Amino acid sequence: MSDEIILLDFWSSPFAMRVRIALAEKGIDYEAREEDLSNKSSLLLKMNPVHKQIPVLIHKGRPVCESLIIVQYIDEVWSHKSPLLPSHPYHRANARFWADFVDKKIYPTGKLVWGATGEVQEAAKKELIESMKVLEGELGDKPYFGGESFGFTDVALIPFYTWFYSLETCGDFSIIANCPNLVAWAKRCMQRESVSKSLPDQYKVYCFLMELKKKFEAK
Repeated sequence: MSDEIILLDFWSSPFAMRVRIALAEKGIDYEAREEDLSNKSSLLLKMNPVHKQIPVLIHKGRPVCESLIIVQYIDEVWSHKSPLLPSHPYHRANARFWADFVDKKIYPTGKLVWGATGEVQEAAKKELIESMKVLEGELGDKPYFGGESFGFTDVALIPFYTWFYSLETCGDFSIIANCPNLVAWAKRCMQRESVSKSLPDQYKVYCFLMELKKKFEAK
């Protein structure tokens, strides 16, 4: 029931997008509560007192925090439909490894490509392209990272597709020229309703990120 499941959300957060996708894949009804991150709600502070960040999934009054942990929780609790993690322990560990790679390589370097300038931006762009090529190598000729089925690593990475226009515009480079198979994978993921309905428009995200960049530069 939706009254048992609440998602503390923010529209442009790639991490919140992961949770929205996982819930959609499972066909779960929930109540989404959009947070004002400049004026965080008392509920958010109560439910995630350690990090004070979204996303937070509240299930039967109990919070689950951190996006990848939430996605795993969703997969375990609602295991009857659309499994996101493989059943084999090795393949499960491998999916977690690549999801962690996304958090450690794509998010921080991507943030510098759209948020920084000069040498810092150039170094980040080089590192980002290298990381994307590593991911493309892992993807190989498979339709999804786990093989034939949309799964955990796909859920971890696909929200950053909303950054592609911002990365290319700010970094002055072409992702499709460097990683055509990765872009084809992203477009394949976007054909899934769970993804297309969970991800905002890339141009809207670009406008938001540029406003954010201005605020940082003004400080």
